[in-house]
Amino acid sequence: MSRTKLIPDSLIFLHIRALMLQSGERAASFGAVARVTGLAAPTLVQRYGSQEGMVRAALLDGWDALDRISDTAEGQSDLSVKGAQMLVKALGDDTGDAAVLPLLVRHLDDPVLRHRAISWRVRVEQALAVRLGGGAKGREAAALLFAAWQGQLLWQPAGDKGFKLKDAVKRLT
Repeated sequence: MSRTKLIPDSLIFLHIRALMLQSGERAASFGAVARVTGLAAPTLVQRYGSQEGMVRAALLDGWDALDRISDTAEGQSDLSVKGAQMLVKALGDDTGDAAVLPLLVRHLDDPVLRHRAISWRVRVEQALAVRLGGGAKGREAAALLFAAWQGQLLWQPAGDKGFKLKDAVKRLT
């Protein structure tokens, strides 16, 4: 009979992602995760099998968290151009679970994680397209807005944003 988990996986995954955001993937070793969670390294090995398995599970949990944020953001944003801006703003929040997006998209070499990323992108583009008028024009504007937003997230650590997404939305609509 297995023992009861005193520390849930979701909390361990938060710590793993925090380590990775702070110091890179190698920082999420069994020893480092054991130190921040208070669990023994062999317990982590027993739960996840390998460091790669542990990191993959933490990243999949990150996609689950991003899906929940997306659910909330979609529910709170109007079906309008302003709603598209609200949606991108909510998904681009650099605090909380949304801050993990840049980390998640760095792992597209894993087919399962790549599939989750593509599914999420398609979902967000569809939600944006509806808010940008629908049809072919809405889908095209949504794809361009998504690409501009993601490019901004990618380059933001290197300096100024360069433009405001609300200005991009105005130009696209």
